[in-house]
Amino acid sequence: MARKPANVSTPAPRPAPVLDARKAAILDAVVNEHIDTAQPVGSGSVAANHSVAVSPATVRSEMVALEREGMLTQPHTSAGRIPTDRGYRYFVDHLQRGVLQPAQQAEIGQFFSSVRGELEDVLEQTSALLSRLTKYTSVVVGPSHARATVRSAQIVDFGARRILVVGVLSDGAVEKRTIDLDEDVSPLDVSEASVQLQALLVGASLDQRIELPSRQTAVAQLVRIGAGALMTGSTSVDGDRVFIGGSSKIAESFDAVDTVRSVLGILEQELVVVTLMQDIMDQGLSVAIGSEHGYQSLSACAVVVAPVNIDGVQAGAVGLLGPTRMNYREALAAAHMVSQHLTDRLESNEASRG
Repeated sequence: MARKPANVSTPAPRPAPVLDARKAAILDAVVNEHIDTAQPVGSGSVAANHSVAVSPATVRSEMVALEREGMLTQPHTSAGRIPTDRGYRYFVDHLQRGVLQPAQQAEIGQFFSSVRGELEDVLEQTSALLSRLTKYTSVVVGPSHARATVRSAQIVDFGARRILVVGVLSDGAVEKRTIDLDEDVSPLDVSEASVQLQALLVGASLDQRIELPSRQTAVAQLVRIGAGALMTGSTSVDGDRVFIGGSSKIAESFDAVDTVRSVLGILEQELVVVTLMQDIMDQGLSVAIGSEHGYQSLSACAVVVAPVNIDGVQAGAVGLLGPTRMNYREALAAAHMVSQHLTDRLESNEASRG
């Protein structure tokens, strides 16, 4: 996966203070209610919470203290309070990962047991699944082709001086190139070239130097064309495959048009999205909140990430992007479960094609 451009800095999260049990319970109550309602939370509502067994006056006093600590803020003088990015960070750092509802778990299991098709199709459908489960925008980053080898290669004669070169890779991807020729070729030459291309490329990686036939025959020329199309024509050899699901959820998550526009602008830049997710994981985080990730355009957002591994090596990631008041417990559980299933799927593909 890509690395962060040098002109983007990521500040380390500011260490949160240690809260006593009462303040922690009050903060927890405020965060949970604000996530549910998107409204400022008053002391009376917090006092009614079964986990906060103190009077409204005591809650007000503790909320003032939490505001001094930078955990809460009061958007209006007469309003209740909402969590700050720092308050969310404390909440997430002390959050026990939730468990998805049985119906959600069953949906994920059924999806991965039944989904078929090329790897790109699986990754795209996975991003749609994750967004559907959580109601947030999802990002799935698949493994690049850099580590893939050619499992099969063939040339198909389309006639009218046109051929199709098809390569099936060890990671499950299928590369296809339609090529227009300058001269007529016979079906027999195409068939023989396909056999030679298969023998030449199977087992080779896409960035490997291949010794091509130098003979000036129609078959040799077709082999050179086919190998060149597959070995140098892949757009994903050095890059990551990025699939974004539920972009429309952004408009549902934010009231400000400018915020929606800036977030959608980031999502259109695949390199930035991949770099953002990788940098969060490089910091050892599974959640970046507000300005923690260093992207001003996403300062109103939280990003949840979970790695996807092949044989213990990171080969991709799944993530969720939503407002800072996102349901972190559900988002973390969904990202973790989907990443585990996707890891199992990719490792199974590797084993079956090894």
